[in-house]
Amino acid sequence: MILGGSPIRAAMITDAYRIAAATGAKLLAAPFNARVERGRGRHPIPRLPYGIDQAMAALADARHVVLIGTAPPVAPFAYPGKPGYLFPKDSSLHVLARPEQDVGDALARLADVLSAPNIDCPKPQTAELPTRGEITPQSIAQSLAALMPEGAIVVDESVSFGRTFFNDLAGAAPHDWLQITGASIGCGLPMATGAALAAPDRRIVALQGDGSAMYTVQALWTHARERLPITTVLLSNRRYAILLNELTNVGANPGRVALDMMSLGDPAIGWVKIAEGMGVEAARATTATEFTDLFARANKSTGPFVIELAIE
Repeated sequence: MILGGSPIRAAMITDAYRIAAATGAKLLAAPFNARVERGRGRHPIPRLPYGIDQAMAALADARHVVLIGTAPPVAPFAYPGKPGYLFPKDSSLHVLARPEQDVGDALARLADVLSAPNIDCPKPQTAELPTRGEITPQSIAQSLAALMPEGAIVVDESVSFGRTFFNDLAGAAPHDWLQITGASIGCGLPMATGAALAAPDRRIVALQGDGSAMYTVQALWTHARERLPITTVLLSNRRYAILLNELTNVGANPGRVALDMMSLGDPAIGWVKIAEGMGVEAARATTATEFTDLFARANKSTGPFVIELAIE
């Protein structure tokens, strides 16, 4: 079962869990979803991986693929020697509800027809904060999960470094997850702007790749001008890592000029200075401990705050 739709509400995930329990089906969220309600007290739902090899492995044993509010899963690009569809050729596709239909109603009706049992949510676990050590996706996710403000809206354009963040933050305080919904980059900062304007009483946590941020960096000025409650975690690896990954996936052998075009290190971009120049308070973290302290500080602010997280 692959659940999509806009939005994916907590009640929809609960009914999907009931159906999975009654039928023995495996439940996944589609890889790109405009909005998901999640966090402690709600059922976690793993997302179908973005990477083609990981996605094909996740669906390798599927004999029936039930689409719920989403299209058939396909590769984001054409990769030499690899299929476009991510599910096995001999599996059968079934559609419970199309994206334009009432996905929540379809799930609720099917769960009732099956007399599907109610499934209790997992007991919430308290995340421990890292006290020292290097910056890794796991240590950063641990801090994010432990310190996520109640009712936050997460805007995810963390791209390559944050590939596991969605699953890792399932136990954070209740929050909504917004994300890029296609294979392009640059939407994160303006999306955070829109979320903050739409929900001014909620803290926005923007998980933002540095290369993607360069497409729409002017949004930081709007964050300052409108005094928006946005914590931007700027993941600074000083390169377009996602593009380097895709070059590998298509079997390219780039030369020095092409590789240089993927670099953001010559000259190095100073995100703290850029943010401050736009009127946004900012600081740089080079350890997991520094990030933990800055993330807690930023979320106490009533306005915008940028944390440049050095992940290079």
